[in-house]
Amino acid sequence: MQYSNEVENMCFVKKGANHGPAPIPEEGKWVQSKEIKDISGLTHGIGWCAPQQGACKLTLNIKEGIIEEALVETIGCSGMTHSAAMAGEILVGKTILEALNTDLVCDAINTAMRELFLQIVYGRSQSAFSEGGLYIGAGLEDLGKGHRSQTSTIYSTKAKGPRYLELTEGYITEIALNEYDEIIGYKYVNIGKMMDNIKTGMEPLEAIKKASGQYGRFDEATKVIDPRKE
Repeated sequence: MQYSNEVENMCFVKKGANHGPAPIPEEGKWVQSKEIKDISGLTHGIGWCAPQQGACKLTLNIKEGIIEEALVETIGCSGMTHSAAMAGEILVGKTILEALNTDLVCDAINTAMRELFLQIVYGRSQSAFSEGGLYIGAGLEDLGKGHRSQTSTIYSTKAKGPRYLELTEGYITEIALNEYDEIIGYKYVNIGKMMDNIKTGMEPLEAIKKASGQYGRFDEATKVIDPRKE
């Protein structure tokens, strides 16, 4: 290491204060993180692309600085989905510092990685106070049994009002209206369950029927509409 002449000619003064970093909560312990391998936890957060026209929800399960599990969910341009596919392969096995400095293809995913890095190195993970942290596979829990992202798609105009297209339960097939033309319920198909039924050999129409349900006061409707056609 090179020193300037001015520093070389200085006398030595011993440093008194040396308390180390403030401890942060990690998986039920208080840890003074000094190296990347000192970081553990599961966390998730949102990133956005440069023109703010799309977003990524990124979930990471980190053990001793290594990304052991990653869930990448995106909404926006079609290119995002392909970027997410690549990021899913890139992320796992890297340290969080490597991942922070790796091109994850899409701005939204890169931004999400940055935000998650900040969360977890400051001790703000979802598993901060969970003793032993969360097992590998915990990232799938947000998806439910059907292993599909929890999404909602609502379209609305001032002239014609709202249309529910997709909610947590699934793909909306019908909307129930009361006598005032207000929404009071809907019917849906859970696509994840439907596909699981089909994979067992069930006929598609029967699979749709088994995966269908309704919510709200659907049976009290004075009018039922198809939100995609009416």
